[in-house]
Amino acid sequence: MDTLRKWLPHFAELIDRLSIHQLKEVFIPEHKDKYANEMKDIMYDIDLLIKEKQVKISSELIRAIIVVSQMNAHIWYNETKARKGEVQDLKLLELTHGLNGIRNNAQNYILDLIGQTDRKDWKTDCLASEFKDWEISLGKNNNELEEKK
Repeated sequence: MDTLRKWLPHFAELIDRLSIHQLKEVFIPEHKDKYANEMKDIMYDIDLLIKEKQVKISSELIRAIIVVSQMNAHIWYNETKARKGEVQDLKLLELTHGLNGIRNNAQNYILDLIGQTDRKDWKTDCLASEFKDWEISLGKNNNELEEKK
């Protein structure tokens, strides 16, 4: 039997997981050490992929990483309110769903930037019209990807 794993998280998923673990390290202090150690492992894998895929660090890549992190933080805050029973607002749930779509699009953009397009998430929901202020300009109305190819 082949013992090699066939499905490992890709570069953007590792960045996403690192962002979420960073939130957990802060907001779940009783497990701070565990999350810190797991983040070391995630960062190790990210560094390996940067070297292996010859990832070029650019302002666009950094911005996409910031978008992933920012959306994760907003999703965290909204989910925390819902779990505490503070807000049972359908609009908040709809916004969180839309923010998750922005997060997925940012991850796909990261994969585009590093040329790893075979594992994109093709189901990315868009924001409802009442949340258009949350729309991110990442990769829109310019030719960043075309210039990088």
